Amino acid sequence: MPSTLRTIVTAAAVLSVGAFAAGCGGGASGADSQQDLNLQPIAAQGPDPFTPSTAESTATPAPATPPGTPSGAATALQSLRTVSGSTPGLYGGTQSVASCDVEKQIRFLGGDRAKNRAFADAAGVDPGSVAGFLRGLTPVVLRVDTRVTNHGFRDGAATSFQSVLQAGTAVLVDDHGAPRVRCACGNPLKPPNAHQGDWNNKGKPWPGYRGDRVVVVRPTTVVINNLIIVNVVNNTWIERQSGDDGEHDRRRPDIHLDPVKPPVPEPLTPPTGPSTSPPVTSPPPSPDCATPTPTVTVTETPTPSAPSRQAAPPSAPAPSASGCPTATATVTAPPPSLSPSPPPSPSSSPEPKTSPPDDLPSQPSDVPSGQPSGPDFDIYGPSPESENV
Repeated sequence: MPSTLRTIVTAAAVLSVGAFAAGCGGGASGADSQQDLNLQPIAAQGPDPFTPSTAESTATPAPATPPGTPSGAATALQSLRTVSGSTPGLYGGTQSVASCDVEKQIRFLGGDRAKNRAFADAAGVDPGSVAGFLRGLTPVVLRVDTRVTNHGFRDGAATSFQSVLQAGTAVLVDDHGAPRVRCACGNPLKPPNAHQGDWNNKGKPWPGYRGDRVVVVRPTTVVINNLIIVNVVNNTWIERQSGDDGEHDRRRPDIHLDPVKPPVPEPLTPPTGPSTSPPVTSPPPSPDCATPTPTVTVTETPTPSAPSRQAAPPSAPAPSASGCPTATATVTAPPPSLSPSPPPSPSSSPEPKTSPPDDLPSQPSDVPSGQPSGPDFDIYGPSPESENV
């Protein structure tokens, strides 16, 4: 019996050690763990490429970084910069020249059923829709070092790893401005993960690489019909239709932005409201003040037949000398009838008093509070401007 108990305890201990090793062996699942970051130069295929290169870029743009920035191998992306996929100058290209051969990419994947299926799984499309998906993308080149989730092909399935792609890399972007395929290796791309720990750089950094200059592309919430890109040959502006290979490129001399400057990243913390000014409040009344009694002042509107009479403007409540609040409202009475009233008969008895007109406030709740109202008043302010692409 003791021998059997020892056997059970030993087996349980082995299983516990195995489970602990399996749970911690990945090393990159925790927020504070270290994760590999593949630094991939323009033409490097990287680990486990899906296909041979389909890049057709004829010129390599200079990185769109501010002049005078030092080069180095920054290992941490501490202040990640986000740029909208519709930002002019985020991408570049050569006028009327596609940076990638999309049809060649389709042939490479179509000739290998396992790769086609793995590519579709990583890209989030149906295996039978891969060709249409690729033809709907736009060939451009990156103008800033960009972090992405990359995918390779190994043992019949797609792998995933974090990468920084060098400025000048040929990519295919979708109609939301996000890079979806890296043409040097045929790998599908997705937005990067939210890793917050340290990075283990794999690969040699290129001249000018800085971790704090790497950007993440934020896909737009609306469809982009045209991309505004920089002609990397002469630093002029081009408009390229989404899904077009450059055949219908159009010069845009009307754009006066500096094409050499990098795209402006978005603020890390968006404003919480349309106004940041503190609300204006009145000082609290003295605790010795008595509760004000509402009063009503009635002014008459002049009749049309008496132009010489001027109606006095509504008077504002006079401030109290004691600093206590008052409740006074000014109401304009309707004009008298144009027809003269007959003189009262001497024998007629005086008319009884009547109640005040219905349009005069009779309760404290009817006193105007000064709060704006109506269809044009919105307590939330103007709605944020929609993205114009």
